[in-house]
Amino acid sequence: MLRLLAGVGAVVLIIASGKWAEQFELEVKTSALRQAASAQVLGLRGMVEKHDFLPYAAARHPDVQDLLRSPQDRAIQQRVNAYLADMRETTGASALFLIDLKGLTLAASNWNLATSFVGKSYHRRPYFEDALSGKRGLFYGLGLTTGESGLFIAEPVRALGSVIGVVVVKISLEPLQRAWMRGGEPVVLRDSRGIVFLSAVPEWMFHSMHPVSPVDERWIVEHAQYGARQRFDVLPWETETPRGMDSFVLRTKVNGKRANLLALDTPLPELGWTLTVTSDMKEVVQARQAAFALTALAVALALVGIMYWRLREKRFKEQQSARVELERRVEERTRDLQEAHAFQKAMEDSLSVGMRARDPEGRIIYVNPALCAMVGYSAEELLGCSPPYPYWHPDDLEKQARESDAALQGRAAPHGFESRIRHKDGHDVITMVYTAPLVDAQGLHRGWMSSVVDITAQKKAESRQREQELRLQLSARLASVGEMASTLAHELNQPLMALSNFAMAARALAAQGPSDMLSGALDEIVEQSKRASDIVKRVRGFIKPQRALYEKVPIATIISHTEAQLRPEQQRHGISLRVTLGDDGALVQGDRVLLEQLLLNLVHNAIQAVQDLPTQQRCIELTSARIEHAVRITVADHGPGIPAEHLDQVFTPFYTSKADGLGLGLSICRTIAEAHGGAITVENRSAGGASFSLTLPTVP
Repeated sequence: MLRLLAGVGAVVLIIASGKWAEQFELEVKTSALRQAASAQVLGLRGMVEKHDFLPYAAARHPDVQDLLRSPQDRAIQQRVNAYLADMRETTGASALFLIDLKGLTLAASNWNLATSFVGKSYHRRPYFEDALSGKRGLFYGLGLTTGESGLFIAEPVRALGSVIGVVVVKISLEPLQRAWMRGGEPVVLRDSRGIVFLSAVPEWMFHSMHPVSPVDERWIVEHAQYGARQRFDVLPWETETPRGMDSFVLRTKVNGKRANLLALDTPLPELGWTLTVTSDMKEVVQARQAAFALTALAVALALVGIMYWRLREKRFKEQQSARVELERRVEERTRDLQEAHAFQKAMEDSLSVGMRARDPEGRIIYVNPALCAMVGYSAEELLGCSPPYPYWHPDDLEKQARESDAALQGRAAPHGFESRIRHKDGHDVITMVYTAPLVDAQGLHRGWMSSVVDITAQKKAESRQREQELRLQLSARLASVGEMASTLAHELNQPLMALSNFAMAARALAAQGPSDMLSGALDEIVEQSKRASDIVKRVRGFIKPQRALYEKVPIATIISHTEAQLRPEQQRHGISLRVTLGDDGALVQGDRVLLEQLLLNLVHNAIQAVQDLPTQQRCIELTSARIEHAVRITVADHGPGIPAEHLDQVFTPFYTSKADGLGLGLSICRTIAEAHGGAITVENRSAGGASFSLTLPTVP
């Protein structure tokens, strides 16, 4: 019966120790989560506060107020555009723009881009409604124009005590999300309705903590907060809150794998958001298992001690009659104790975390092999050492002395502290040090036990990440600077080639003496010079086309001019151009030079596709056909076609399959087509070759 009670007591003790270790590790990890959450919250608030003053400052600029009073004044509008663009470039904001009382954008920092906000209406946006009522507007959602997410901060523009407009700054949180995705632990940001709008785990995006009410769904759809998305499924989370903890256990899937995480929610009331940081529960499970093992070992040692004591009593009573048997049994039990001690020491030596014990005066009384490997000194060199220890970094002696004194006085930080030490071979090692009291079996304080973790690799990885982000930012700025130069180079290439061809023809005709053909060649040179000048003017204003300059142009005229300009190149390569007009009277509203340039690009690409084929296959078909209220112009060739996997990339800027190409021609063609209210598509022909179709709306 006594043995049964002892066994039950041992089991209860082992289970209780495991529970205690689990609870202790949960508290430690919760403390670490609080620190991680504080750092993330500090970063978020810093990002918002960095740009918070921008709309307030812009709203008080004289030109901004003048533009709201005189929205038709182009000079003021250009100054405000430049002012907002300069503020965006200086501060790193995504965009700044000015809205009148009707919600129409009058000026924007991206006025010179194809995705310009100028002329767009944002009267449905909550931040506009708040600012119009005289309050500061704050709203996170997807952009109506760009489709890119961001935080919008709006400030009313006041004059003589009245609101006359709204200034808005857009801040992108995508760099923060990319940093989270590179991190090891999932981080989630939810709005006031519980919907996840920023997450390190992509499959959690736009899921909700709880079912979204119909009222909230209608509000989200009405204000287009998350684009066209109308459904917000509940997150695939199972949660459990341990007793007495403000953190909770989260069971879910990450990247298709089951994961048990410890999570902590931190509200950001000024933004209406909730930040959730997580950490893997593996350490908690390991702590519980280690406690089970150590307690079981301690119970085993206690039982061995009890058994030894009982045997000693028995042997004392039987000493005279069983001395030989007693000595044999003592030898056996001693061997058992030695094996148990050896097992305990093997467990300590197998730890990957450095362990160091010091007496109350700071002398080192124990080190494990992991610590010796970390500092490069043997146990014999370290045992008995007092501060300063040989591995202290010579540049941090005062700091390490303060930290050592604090630990010896019982004031060590419970969450540990970072310490730089010097390895015996001279290289630096960055560590995290955790210190706890060393208490013996009698409850007496014998010194201090420290756990030392090598975090050098982690620090180097963080440094490399920061350097990589800086390089990416520099590359983005260089790409933006070169884009306009590349566009001009591409668009001027064809008229300059034509100038060169006509000039060589004129020189040859001049050598033969005066002739009518010489006059025609010179006329063509003048015409192509004017064309190059027109292209430069239109590229300068191309970012924001002025439809007021468009005119009615016959499609037949555009096709005939294109055919005439390409005739020398056709003849040089022996290429035939078959033109078929389905409706030669069709009219479109547009810029003749830009439309001719679009068609020139398509035919020029077709010439390059067939110029190396046999002579009988060097043929290009140029056709036009009326379709309802539009006209479709098709350029088809008999070349090799476009690989199927690249069909969706041909209109992407800087994509090219040519060794000397810029990759801008088809991107410019699509932009011209869309600026004229049309569209351009591409497909491979079943008989071989590629077919590009331009569709433009017709006018009476």
